[in-house]
Amino acid sequence: MQALVYNGPGLKNLEDRPKPIVQEPTDAVIRITKTTICGTDLHILKGDVATCQPGTVLGHEGVGIVDAVGSGVATFKPGDRVLISCITACGRCDPCRKRMYSHCTTGGWILGHRIDGTQAEYVRIPYADTSLYPIPQGADEEALVMLSDILPTGFECGVLNGKIEPGSSVAIVGAGPIGLAALLTAQFYSPAEIIMIDLDDNRLAVGKRFGATATVNSADGNAAQQVMKLTDGRGVDTAIEAVGIPATFTLCEDIVAPGGTIANVGVHGIKVDLHLERLWSHNVTITTGLVDTFSIPMLLNTVRSQRIDAKQLITHRFKLGEILQAYDTFGRAADTKALKVIIEA
Repeated sequence: MQALVYNGPGLKNLEDRPKPIVQEPTDAVIRITKTTICGTDLHILKGDVATCQPGTVLGHEGVGIVDAVGSGVATFKPGDRVLISCITACGRCDPCRKRMYSHCTTGGWILGHRIDGTQAEYVRIPYADTSLYPIPQGADEEALVMLSDILPTGFECGVLNGKIEPGSSVAIVGAGPIGLAALLTAQFYSPAEIIMIDLDDNRLAVGKRFGATATVNSADGNAAQQVMKLTDGRGVDTAIEAVGIPATFTLCEDIVAPGGTIANVGVHGIKVDLHLERLWSHNVTITTGLVDTFSIPMLLNTVRSQRIDAKQLITHRFKLGEILQAYDTFGRAADTKALKVIIEA
């Protein structure tokens, strides 16, 4: 089968790999129909994720058709259409019992990280019963790819951790796919203000179209002052960091209001400065964490009911044989205006 293989920092290639097989009774093998590229894949390629070893098939998102199941799989059978969670969960260990599926002792974020992932014709999914979701009849599979990772990540790590409430003020730093997913799902809680901050005017325009009440271009280095002006000097109740670089985390520290929350979502490859000399007396909460994907069933209902139009995040479409072109397009988003790309296997 064809698969996109990580061969070390800056190195990737579309290669022929053996089709995966069932290794454990709880496994399922899925024939991928649609997958995508995540910002985390770009972080891996930059060398920011040292735990991902060369030779790994990348990708942790997608939908497909069950090809084979182990003897211990009770919920799915060959031919079933399924949504793949980016998080693999055994459902039995202590973290799983606390709904911290990202810290599953034998799973967590392993797809496209510690084991071969979804940017291939086939993928093996451990703990299939608790790591796959049935696709309802008639559901738009392209839209559902957004539920593998970015929508639950934006919602759980940004909106829920950020404690967004009706009438509150929110700033989302980073108008990429994750930031826009946080924007879409933040509106469940009717905040009074949602300010999108980014360097890219095109992405800011998308944010405005998706429901942001104001946008700030941070290219001139005055984003904090602009946010303070928009909030009458108060700052925001929730600052969501959706980039993963020191400057954007510092910006969140600069704009969070006393009693507010900084919800870090971005993948940080290097250290950031924590300015406790300013924040120690401000009752500020800082949250971190990987997505647990416990919200997928709820988000699946919102997408089915068209409460969220997840498909509007998709800007480009490719075949699996064109995946190197897809990476180039996704990696040059400022030039190509790419958000999420769909790769059809």
